[in-house]
Amino acid sequence: MESLTSLSCVQLAAAIRDGRTSCVAAMEEVLARAQAVQPTLNCFIRIDAESALAAAHLADRERARGYLRGPLHGVPMAHKDMYYRRGVVSTCGAKIMRDRPATGTAKVLELLDAAGAIQFGVLNMAEFAMGPTGHNWHFGHCRNPWDTNRITGGSSSGSGASVAARANFAALGSDTGGSVRLPSAFCGLSGFRPTHGKISVSNILPLCPSLDTVGPLTRTVEDAALLFSVLTEGAPVELSPIKGLRIGRPRQIFYEGCDAEIAAAMDASLDVFRRLGANVVDIDLPDFSAWNAAAALLHAAEANAIHDEWFRTRPEDYAPQVRERLERGRSVLAHDYLNAIQARSRATADFCQTVFSKVDLVHGPVLSFQTPTIAETDISTGEPAAQMLARIVRLTRPISYLALPVVCANAGFTKAGMPIGMQLIARPHDEPTALRAAHAFQGATDWHQRAPLQ
Repeated sequence: MESLTSLSCVQLAAAIRDGRTSCVAAMEEVLARAQAVQPTLNCFIRIDAESALAAAHLADRERARGYLRGPLHGVPMAHKDMYYRRGVVSTCGAKIMRDRPATGTAKVLELLDAAGAIQFGVLNMAEFAMGPTGHNWHFGHCRNPWDTNRITGGSSSGSGASVAARANFAALGSDTGGSVRLPSAFCGLSGFRPTHGKISVSNILPLCPSLDTVGPLTRTVEDAALLFSVLTEGAPVELSPIKGLRIGRPRQIFYEGCDAEIAAAMDASLDVFRRLGANVVDIDLPDFSAWNAAAALLHAAEANAIHDEWFRTRPEDYAPQVRERLERGRSVLAHDYLNAIQARSRATADFCQTVFSKVDLVHGPVLSFQTPTIAETDISTGEPAAQMLARIVRLTRPISYLALPVVCANAGFTKAGMPIGMQLIARPHDEPTALRAAHAFQGATDWHQRAPLQ
């Protein structure tokens, strides 16, 4: 019999709704899987087995009475440990937050609760969401289930590892410069960063409010679309065919110095889109360098402002890499910050006019290099650390600055057995186009169905 943990959220919700399984059975299986992989992957900060099982029993009693809370009734989920729930500690991956119960509940958790999802734990993450690799020097580094010597990506490291390992059905992450897209790519998931501001960020850890975006990491794009409709309180996304859709293949930036295996996987994925009836168009992109620099400046300045009091009174409680990154924000000049903010809307308008007048989506890799090891990226301070971090977010952070929606999907594997992430970038507020294109791709391929051995 197929394990329930191999099902997508949509599939599990349907099985519960139809009476083919129970909420308790699903919870028991995912808890067993989570506890089995935790010693190896370190993807959970806390597993709340007792309260989760009690909630699952209640959900079964409700279903027996003919009551379903919503489209996720009984589906177990764990989330990045930065989504606050009143009276419960959210560590945010940091020493400073270990003993601070939250005073309010995140709007997104309230929406998932109302839709019937049951939270059973919280997930490892980079300290204060500052780090694209998945390292955490307080709670231990999270490990990739495809190869535990390699990074998960961050800062939503536990979200990526737990969902990929079939120890979680879906997870909320957050994306400031790529923190949903990077773990999705490194762990072989469907990751979704909506348009900035589309989903509430109330009662969650702030990092850089100008860029912070809530996003789900899921097994399938269909699951991501369902969570998007729940989190926006909107209508279901219509995942219709994509015949005639114009997909742009960039001539610049995305393939500069690109690994040959990754480039080949991108070409193969474009062939899939052609077979599905889409038109693939070569396009020219503007230079990303100014937008990358502006996003980095906003990140440094706003993070420094948010952490100002703790940084002055408890600097020793930050890991060296995080402390050094916060220190850089102290040197940002006011006029440079204002220029970066004011140039943003014009940059987005120019990009839309230059690019989206020709195509409906921009296609490309999430990263241009293969998954590095934890040891290779365990660089805490100095210029080597800064260069390493900048290299990882080179193809994601500029899109954050433009506030564009992006869907990621697994487009294959390297010879080393690691996933290769593809991203589809859409116009502002045109999430449905990116979602339906990625869903169509998954309907024609099986990359997303493959599971790691861990």
